[in-house]
Order: sequence, then structure tokens, then C-alpha cells
Amino acid sequence: MSQAPSGAPAPSETGSLRLVILSIGLLLFLAALDQSIVSTALPTIVASLGGVEHLSWVVTAYILTSTIVAPLYGKLGDLFGRRNTIFVSVGIFILGSILCGVANSMTFLIISRGIQGLGGGGLFVLALSVVGDAVPPRDRGKIQGVFAAVFSTSSILGPLAGGWLTEQANWHWIFLINVPLGLLALVGFAASFKPRGTRVSHKIDWWGAITLTLGLGALTLLTSLGGRSFDWASTTSAALAALTIGAFVAFVKIEQRAEEPILPLSLFKLNVFWVTSILGFAVGASLFGAITFLPLYLQIAEGSTPTGSGLQLIPLTLGIVAASTLAGIYMGKTGKYKILTHLGTGLLTLGMVSLTQINAQTGMVLFSAQLVLVGLGMGCIFPVLTTAVQNAVPRQALGTATAAGILLRQSGGALGVAAFGALFSVRLVTGLGEASAQLGGGAQLGPQMIAQLSPEMKALVADAVINAIHPIYWIAAAMGLVAFAFSFLLDEVPLVSRMVPKGE
Repeated sequence: MSQAPSGAPAPSETGSLRLVILSIGLLLFLAALDQSIVSTALPTIVASLGGVEHLSWVVTAYILTSTIVAPLYGKLGDLFGRRNTIFVSVGIFILGSILCGVANSMTFLIISRGIQGLGGGGLFVLALSVVGDAVPPRDRGKIQGVFAAVFSTSSILGPLAGGWLTEQANWHWIFLINVPLGLLALVGFAASFKPRGTRVSHKIDWWGAITLTLGLGALTLLTSLGGRSFDWASTTSAALAALTIGAFVAFVKIEQRAEEPILPLSLFKLNVFWVTSILGFAVGASLFGAITFLPLYLQIAEGSTPTGSGLQLIPLTLGIVAASTLAGIYMGKTGKYKILTHLGTGLLTLGMVSLTQINAQTGMVLFSAQLVLVGLGMGCIFPVLTTAVQNAVPRQALGTATAAGILLRQSGGALGVAAFGALFSVRLVTGLGEASAQLGGGAQLGPQMIAQLSPEMKALVADAVINAIHPIYWIAAAMGLVAFAFSFLLDEVPLVSRMVPKGE
């Protein structure tokens, strides 16, 4: 691969392929670490800032903004150069991290997480687009497997680092730690990427981005706040529903006429794209649901420390690492991927069903086996989604298709976490009953408060948390079953072992 294939970036732009992959890995590690490092600290953050009803927004704000800007970064990278755009992306991400680190209210933290997402959205798209340019399709499965392992490694270190920093310092440091890591990533890119000096002129689909932002934002607000902050039959609910429908209708009309649409509707004519989009949407919701709420179960229902809950999530990561690595090897050797979607969605569904049975008496061996099952399912699916799409679309549409796939996958995560968070907070208050007022509606629940409660009250809180979490995993299991059914509709386009010249 030392010679630049036809249509691929010149070596002067990307430098050594190994350095390129290493640099991309650093950026993806940075973005993934930020998502996982928050999970074990959420109970402590809620105890510090209050607002358990807005807990899911600490995760949702990041996912939502990173989802909206992801397709724009692909075009901006072509327009201003990927190297420059990556610098901007990481810079915004670092700024958001600093703001999160100094946040003193839940509202300020959520806004700061949104700023983080504006930068983080570029890390995924730009990195994966570089892989699509520089690596032949048949080898992309191996690289995607490596990146899945990077995500999984960050998933191990994230909860552990988040728990340790929360206990030894304070939760603010889980965000400030991104600053040195971000600077290290910038140094890596400066060393491995050399500017090519050429630019591709684009017409940015700003109106498409605006209507998509309005539609997703309104839908997320309606999903997370409806029936809780305002009645479903209220004027506010009706206005948000109308805004959601109106924005999406306008978005479709704009995309039909846009010269360079943010989400080309023609992509949905490709079987591989629309089927993997459904799979990605369902898996995204399941993944973020599991990561967000399991630390609450472990710390509040089981009485684990933040560090301890991070350690107990390691089996999930090990399952993802093992399956994604084997999936990448399988795709590289056979050029096939369809069977991996059957296996992955099937295992994911079984794993989510098993998590509906967790309770205060669930042993660590059984809990670890349940997490491994979920991890194996996710690990089988992750490397397939991007690899299959990049292999099926024309080369000139590769960057757009990659960004569009990520947009739909992240949308699933954002809406899933928002809906799960709303369901959790309502059921928690109901489960606490008369004790809800004494505990501030659960707004201050955290490891320190739990330690001060009487054994009877601890048992009541544990039961309330467990009962609030169970429906989340039933819904995730149902989504996994839907994905399993759709996986049989997926066309298998053999992965080629050469770079496809632009236009083919």
C-alpha cells in the first residue's frame, strides 16, 4: 500500500499509512473516551448539580450536536482541507471540555456538552472518511475492527478513569482530562498529515442542516420531556410535534432540490445503505441505553463505587473487542459480512432480554456473562456498518455516505437515550412513592447519599431503580429483534480487495 492507488489521496497528503491509522486512532480514542468516561460519574454529577430528570441530556446533548454537524464536516473537509478542519474540530472539542470542567449547574453542563459535540462530530466523520480514501474496501474490515478495539479500550479506561477521578479528585476532571489528550491528538495529526494544497469546491446545504437540526431537536425535546415536564395533550407537546413534522417535511423537500444535499435521498435506493441505517439506528439506541443506565444500577442498586462500577463494565468491552476483531478478520479473508449482522443482532437481542432480569441479588458472574453477550453482539455489527456502505457506494459519494450513515446511527443514540431517560425518571419517582419527596424526587441520588440511608431506605431505592431500568432493556431488546429481522433483507456486495478509481 505504499503506492497511492488511483483516486486515493497522494502520500504527500496522508504520509505513512501507519501514521495515518495511528493518528486516526488517537482522535477516535479521544471522542470515544469522552462518551464512556461520563457514564460512571453521572450519579455523582446528579448528586452535585441536581436534576435527575435531565440526567440523560448530559449524554444526549453531545450526541445530538455531533450528529447534526457530522455531514457538514465531510463537505468542509473537502472545501478547506481535512487537516485544517480536523484542527478546528479538535479545538472546539477542547473548548467544550474546558467549559464542562468549570460547569456549576446542570444547564451550563448540558450546554457545554453540546459545544463539545460540535467539535466531536467532526472526529468520527473525518477519520472514517480518511480510511475510506486510503484503504482498499476488503482491508477496511480489518481497520474498522482495529477502531472498534480502540473504542472498546476507551470503554475500559473511560469508566475506570471516570470513577477514579470522581473519587480521588472530583467529577470536573473527567472533562478537563480531554485537554491534554486533545493536544496530543493535534500533535499526532500535525506530524502525520501534510497539506496537499488542493481544494474541492462545495455548496454547503445550510438549509438542510437547519431544518434537520430543528426536526431532531424538537423530536428529542418531545421525547424526553413529554408527559413529564408538560402533558402529552398540552399546547407545548402539540407545538413540538408540529415543528418536528414541519421541519422533516421541509428537510425532505430541500434535499430533493439541493445541489449537494446533506443527506442525499438517492442513497436510500441502495439496499445496503437503508438496511444498515436501520441496523445502526437500533444498535445506537441500545448501546447508549446500556452504557448510560448500567452505572446507575451498579452504584445505586448494588452499592458499587464509581471505580467499582467501571470495573464491572469491563466484560461488555471485552465482548466488543473480541467480536469486532474476529469480524474484521472474517471480512478480510472472505469478503463477506451478511452473516455477521444476523449473529450480531441475535446476540444483542438475547443480551438485552437477559438484562431485563437483573436485580439487587444478581451475582457478578451472571451479570458479567450478560454483558459479554451484549458486547459480542455489538462487536459483530460495528465493523460491518461503515465497511458495507463504503463498499457499496460510488467512490465520489464515499464521504457523504459515510457521514449520512453516522448521522442516522447517532440519531438513534440521541433519541434512544432521551426516551430512556424520560422513562427512567418517571418510573423512578413512581417507584419511590412517598419517599420521593424525602429524597427530592431522586434529584440528589448518588453514592454518597445512598451510603447515608437506612438499610430499609436503601432497599426501597434499589428496587425503584431496578424497576425503572427494566423497561429500558425490554425496549432495547425489541429494537434488537427488529434489527435482526431487517438483517435478512441486507444485500451482500462482495468486498473488493483493491481501491476503486473515482467514478466507478
